[in-house]
Amino acid sequence: MLARVFSRARVGLESPLVTVEVHLANGLPAFSIVGLPETSVREAKDRVRSAILNCGYEFPAKRITVNLAPADLPKEGGRFDLPIAVGILAASGQLPQTDLAQYEFAGELALSGELREIIGEIPLAVASSESGRTLIIPLQNAEQASWVQQAKIIAVEHLTQLFAHFARQKPLPLITAQAAAHAILPAKLDMADVVGQPLARRALEIAASGSHNLLFIGPPGTGKTMLASRLPGILPPLTEKEALESAAIQSISHQHISRYSWFTRNFRAPHHTASSAALVGGGSQPQPGEISLAHNGVLFLDELPEFDRKVLDVLREPMESGEVTISRAMHKQTFPARFQLVAAMNPSPTGFYNDNRSTPEQVLRYLNRLSGPFLDRIDIQLEVTRLPKGMWANQTEPSENSAAIQKRVTACRNIQLARQGKANAHLSSSELRNFCPLSNDDNEFIELAVEKLGLSTRAHHKILKIARTIADMNKSKDIMREHLIEALSYRAMDRLLRHLTDAVSV
Repeated sequence: MLARVFSRARVGLESPLVTVEVHLANGLPAFSIVGLPETSVREAKDRVRSAILNCGYEFPAKRITVNLAPADLPKEGGRFDLPIAVGILAASGQLPQTDLAQYEFAGELALSGELREIIGEIPLAVASSESGRTLIIPLQNAEQASWVQQAKIIAVEHLTQLFAHFARQKPLPLITAQAAAHAILPAKLDMADVVGQPLARRALEIAASGSHNLLFIGPPGTGKTMLASRLPGILPPLTEKEALESAAIQSISHQHISRYSWFTRNFRAPHHTASSAALVGGGSQPQPGEISLAHNGVLFLDELPEFDRKVLDVLREPMESGEVTISRAMHKQTFPARFQLVAAMNPSPTGFYNDNRSTPEQVLRYLNRLSGPFLDRIDIQLEVTRLPKGMWANQTEPSENSAAIQKRVTACRNIQLARQGKANAHLSSSELRNFCPLSNDDNEFIELAVEKLGLSTRAHHKILKIARTIADMNKSKDIMREHLIEALSYRAMDRLLRHLTDAVSV
């Protein structure tokens, strides 16, 4: 009167194996669950009992002990309802045990025996496919789980379907693995809507080509937010591996994923009142934050100085490492966070440079809300100016659309992947020496410029990476002087801070 059923827990993006052991013993009827279950798992006793009875099975009047092993792994959620019910039916002889070891089960039970949707089906399917077992999950989760190409999935709507399957009377069919639609939907926000701003469009294309972080600085109404929101539409399409990584994070975060949109890069735009936990993740059971939900996509921070300085500074490490580790007393989880940061801000608290409503001291105090180390991690800093007079009236032809720009961006990114296997923005210091060599004259030029501008070594490396991207866009094998000059021009914040500091000191 002992049965073993396999299931899996949810710990961040991992799905560790859980063995559900069910033992029926003589004695007063009782039902206990051990193995570090949380409240939602302990409540499974009532759901499982009602589901078994309402499906026409007999609930054994015995002492039932359910052990969720390993005992030191926390168990939470309703996903263990189905394996517990299967274990009780198998231990009581109402369900054949012959093939149980070849399956893994996960699903929440309604009191009627119907199966309800769970979260985290993609990590569950990945782990199940690696173990070589067949995964039995609710029908609502089957489509997304089937995106994992090697996984063997069976979709179940009701507990009663399992008897006919394991009794080999009416085997349940495997769900055919569905590669999500690779057709990329047309961008809803198109670059053709942007009037003028050729420098900002150029900077946006460079940022997309090399995966560089970008900061727009300018007065209200110059199109900073409009430009930033169109970045996902010109980025290269996701690879299947990248799309699966992003979908896995969304699947554990209660985010809806469509089969026809999961190859679209995520665009996250948290409000400036967001806390550090909202951005990087947190909770007693660590959950991913905005930067992880923006993995392989874009994180847009509008009104950048309005964010709390401490909140922005927590982004510094993930911007470099591409991941975030959340540590708690009992838990430690690492989530991927390889996002592309795009930010927008006004140059002063009043929104304009020279409206005579704020002094240089007030403007400098406003800009000092952003720490130097944080700004140092933003590759491209560009001033977006107001449109010249008559621009709207003289706009006779539409601007270049996102599809045309995306083709150039994808071609440039393919050059980088063929050469070094990654985007230019992610090159390490040692890789810079290999892939961004300069002539002696250009080396002297860039070092003199860095010294004159008072830039850090990190900023020096950022300039080299941008110049490498510009060279790739021009299909140039080597970095030329004009590429370095253009890369140096994208340091608007450094120039603004230096100008204000000089004005204040005078």
